[in-house]
Amino acid sequence: MSERPPKPPRQERWDRRMELPLAVASLAYLAGYAVRVLARDHLPQLGVDLCVVVILGAWAVFITDYAVRLRLSGLRPLRFVRTHLLDTVVLLLPLLRPVRMVTLYDRVQRRRDKPRLSLYARVMVYSGLSVSLLGFAAALTVYHHEADAPGATILTFGDSVWWACATLATVGYGDVTPVTPIGRTVAVGLMACGLALLGAVTGSFSSWLIQAFTREDEKPGNGEPPERERPPGDSPGAS
Repeated sequence: MSERPPKPPRQERWDRRMELPLAVASLAYLAGYAVRVLARDHLPQLGVDLCVVVILGAWAVFITDYAVRLRLSGLRPLRFVRTHLLDTVVLLLPLLRPVRMVTLYDRVQRRRDKPRLSLYARVMVYSGLSVSLLGFAAALTVYHHEADAPGATILTFGDSVWWACATLATVGYGDVTPVTPIGRTVAVGLMACGLALLGAVTGSFSSWLIQAFTREDEKPGNGEPPERERPPGDSPGAS
């Protein structure tokens, strides 16, 4: 991936202005897709159409934001894609968009120019949020494509959530597995994300423990009996 050039001031202003609308659109997309998948057998046609309108409307917001940032960046389209590869992937796979809301949480933490949580705590919180959102989105997608597939073992949303948790944790019980190409593609991506995110949490927690024990060991007099203070005049030669 190419190194990103510095953002022009107009693009920075646009990014700040679009933080909240994009977060709302992300939640709307995820909610619309979830309702359409989970309640598909109970929704009237009007409800299905409304979910589709919400999904397409949120996607239109993502496309508009991407196009405006491309315009304001002053870069050629191909270079913009190379330097914003993650944004491009999220545009093509909008179910990943809610994961970008973690950046909004980071900005909320820095409202006073200083994060409220330590580095290790922020890594664990961000990883936990990302794992939760990724797992939920993956469970929805797999259930959507697996429930009616021939020979499928993932027949309910509960099965799909159980599979997503086992895959993210890299356990892989094998009691339920996807059989469709889309389901297996999602499984590969979820395995990679699980390894990366859970590894980040484990590494941060281990580093925090080491740092805490190091500070404890470096305290003055730690592990040594304190010296007994002598009262004034009790030294040798004192009169």
